[in-house]
Amino acid sequence: MSVVFPFSAIVGQDDMKLALVVAAIDSRVGGVLVFGDRGTGKSTAVRGLASLLPPMRAVVDCPYHCDPDGHGRCDECKAHPGRKSRRVPVPVVDLPLGATEDRVVGALDLEKALTAGVKVFEPGLLARANRGFLYVDEVNLLEDHLVDLLLDVAASGENVVEREGLSVRHPASFVLIGSGNPEEGELRPQLLDRFGLSVDVQSPDDLAVRVEVVRQRDEFERDPEDFARRWKRRDATLRRKIGAARERLDSVQVDDHAREQTARLCIQLGTDGLRGELAVVRAARALAAFEGDACVKEAHLVRVAPAALRHRLRRDPLDEAGSTTRVERALAEVFGS
Repeated sequence: MSVVFPFSAIVGQDDMKLALVVAAIDSRVGGVLVFGDRGTGKSTAVRGLASLLPPMRAVVDCPYHCDPDGHGRCDECKAHPGRKSRRVPVPVVDLPLGATEDRVVGALDLEKALTAGVKVFEPGLLARANRGFLYVDEVNLLEDHLVDLLLDVAASGENVVEREGLSVRHPASFVLIGSGNPEEGELRPQLLDRFGLSVDVQSPDDLAVRVEVVRQRDEFERDPEDFARRWKRRDATLRRKIGAARERLDSVQVDDHAREQTARLCIQLGTDGLRGELAVVRAARALAAFEGDACVKEAHLVRVAPAALRHRLRRDPLDEAGSTTRVERALAEVFGS
């Protein structure tokens, strides 16, 4: 098994790392979109996050690793309650651009159909990603029919397959992580709206930061095992913080003042719908839990608002400022800072 670059060793890109940690704490935030220059650590951060996720309890031999005590279990787990369970790593599944629809949603197991004459469903990538993360690199280049498929599954939390005489319905609830380079095309608005947080990453322009990035990467490539060993303690500390934040998440309070400020901010920016408010509140609650606070404060709202709102703004032909600048201006007007 190849060694993954430690998440804690990533230099800079604090907004990207924070967004991924928030999504790891609360899947209801709605996923993360990371857009930016090539070679800025987008894929490295996502794969490093996988090693930070606290293990989850899943039913043994269930292809969808259902939660033995949770909702959204598959038909087999519902029909046979009390099956043995064990702790397993949270899945982080790559969806390649060239993947066929059968590979994504699942299909008839041809080998068993030909040799045994029985129709057996072979789960796809959506089944493997259930209760975990589905990562799409170059998400803006994803084929339209796969985008439509992801939108349907993301909305329902279920994958429905009806083909070759099969009719299968199974849970497919996952956090969608996408990355890409904006120079290669924009994302469809329907898919863009499904991401809870959006982060822009750029190549660092600080000399010391660039030198440190190169040094860290060079050390990792020369001896990955030793490098990972040196960062193991910091990753373990971060893993415990994420686990503790998950446990206290539901106890973090959001008062009406915080909700009103969030709504005022979204009205100021003219965002469509209410997903923006929900993303800000959920992300702020996760951040408060991560920092050990009992309630959401203005500082939490201010910190997560750019990531939750920058991709939800309408284009204004009279305002040439970027979306991040527009959010920061609105924050200054609403929060007075």
